[in-house]
Amino acid sequence: MTDEEINTYISKVFWRTSVDGSHQYTLSSWTPDLSEAFNKFVVHIRRHGYIEKFTGREYTYFDVVDYQYWSMGAPLEETILINRAKLKIKNVHKNDSDAVVIQNRER
Repeated sequence: MTDEEINTYISKVFWRTSVDGSHQYTLSSWTPDLSEAFNKFVVHIRRHGYIEKFTGREYTYFDVVDYQYWSMGAPLEETILINRAKLKIKNVHKNDSDAVVIQNRER
């Protein structure tokens, strides 16, 4: 999936805020015309993302601009939602080459 396809998909779907306000989510059933893009994005997250633990469980995350995206890890044919949360950056500094280094992302 290209960056353009990802950005188009995430801008077209409706994101609902969770009850506790910690993240947003979208259900594949809310935009059936985008079900192919939904599945492609889930696969992209899993292939190109990174694994982190949250509340003792491992999830595969993928960052797009200032959001972190993930699904719950069910098989693709059973996956019905994609979650996202705003990234909070805890530590930004420059390395010896003057490149900006971002460490310890958290949501």
